[in-house]
Amino acid sequence: MRLAAVEDVAQALARHKVRFLVVGGLAVAAHGYMRFTADVDLVIQLDPANVRNAFAALAEAGYRPNVPVTGEQFGDQALRRRWIEEKGMVVLNFWSDRHRDTPLDVFVSEPFDFDTEYADGLRQELVPGVALHFPKFETLIRMKLAAGRPKDLNDVDQLRKDRPA
Repeated sequence: MRLAAVEDVAQALARHKVRFLVVGGLAVAAHGYMRFTADVDLVIQLDPANVRNAFAALAEAGYRPNVPVTGEQFGDQALRRRWIEEKGMVVLNFWSDRHRDTPLDVFVSEPFDFDTEYADGLRQELVPGVALHFPKFETLIRMKLAAGRPKDLNDVDQLRKDRPA
């Protein structure tokens, strides 16, 4: 993963006024456990207009979905629900010729109350005027436990161990 890709994505999302939270390895790092992560994981607010803006922003940053899905399709709640139920889809993968070292995943559902996490979660300025929003510590822990993969469980152990009392 390259910082330049994260900056490009964050700046494009900010220009398009997209409401999003960063999860996954970058959120783990933001909460205090520094480890390697190869991709950027995003939860965007799944309001149809926000989704269309997100797809436009990601395209501006050089990202396209790995499968032929439009912003209008991704903004359709019934269609997303079908993808989850029939295909077991959790994220939509994006790629970029410009940022080959930094794939991007967008969650197909909001795994938490988006408005609460956006308002109460961790906020860090990436570059002047561009902030990254992360879910609260407890929410990130719940996401990692639900995923249940060995690396997620290790993240939980490390986050809890490294958390200041």
